[in-house]
Amino acid sequence: MTRWARVRRTVGAYVALTKPRVIELLLVTTLPTMILAQGGFPSLGLVLATLVGGAAAAGSANVLNCYIDRDIDRVMNRTKRRPTATGEISPRAALLFGLTLGVVSLTWLWLVVNPASAWLTAGAILIYVVGYTMILKRRTPQNIVWGGAAGCMPVLIGWSAVTGGVSWTPLVLFGVIFFWTPPHYWPLSMKFRKDYAAAGVPMLPVVAKDAKVAREMIAYTLAMIACTLLLVPVAGMTWVYAVVATALGAWFLWSCVTLLRRANDPARGRLRAMTVFHGSITYLTLLSVAIAVDVFLPL
Repeated sequence: MTRWARVRRTVGAYVALTKPRVIELLLVTTLPTMILAQGGFPSLGLVLATLVGGAAAAGSANVLNCYIDRDIDRVMNRTKRRPTATGEISPRAALLFGLTLGVVSLTWLWLVVNPASAWLTAGAILIYVVGYTMILKRRTPQNIVWGGAAGCMPVLIGWSAVTGGVSWTPLVLFGVIFFWTPPHYWPLSMKFRKDYAAAGVPMLPVVAKDAKVAREMIAYTLAMIACTLLLVPVAGMTWVYAVVATALGAWFLWSCVTLLRRANDPARGRLRAMTVFHGSITYLTLLSVAIAVDVFLPL
């Protein structure tokens, strides 16, 4: 292997630790929130500064998660190729990288965006690294419910980047993502149930029957839909957004109901939990687009 190839491989390993796909999903909710807060498109400089700082902070949390979970990552087929699990990146190097990313991101947000966004970002990192990874993940089936609050923070951060604070609108958006997280993540846990069981991680699909998990997914989805519609009076959204949010909510709810029907009656076929997982990403992406577009509608 040439020197350049080794450099590329090492850089790729460090990038992999940041979980780029997870970062992409977090940023999907940040930009529409900033547009909603501005009532239009914010300055390009502010958008870029917020997204860069948010991506670095999310990367920091993900790297520290890989550092802490390297023991169980080695056991799980889904994660056994992570550089901290294979030993390609040493624990010390991963820890230093994660901490450095965190310090740089918070300093960047404090100096270039505003202190409120920096404080909220610090809270998001702590919730994910300490609250979820260190405390909840290996102890309770409710781990992703409360630990998932970290993934809700980008809407607060995006709003505060524009306004310097938080109001009811971003709190409602926080609720949307909070209730979206369990029906988003539990189907993935169903798919990799044996992995989580082998690693001793009590995800709800590991300790409960599929039907119970599906019922809880439906309950969270109904609460999520309620929050998306609550956004209409709170944020002054138009009827166009209300129709789109209702249609998207009905579609995702039906996918959860279908999962429950298959769980109750195996004769209907395989669960196809990953269809719900991928559908949840499509749902959140389209809802975010609807929020952003609605701001520019002349209604």
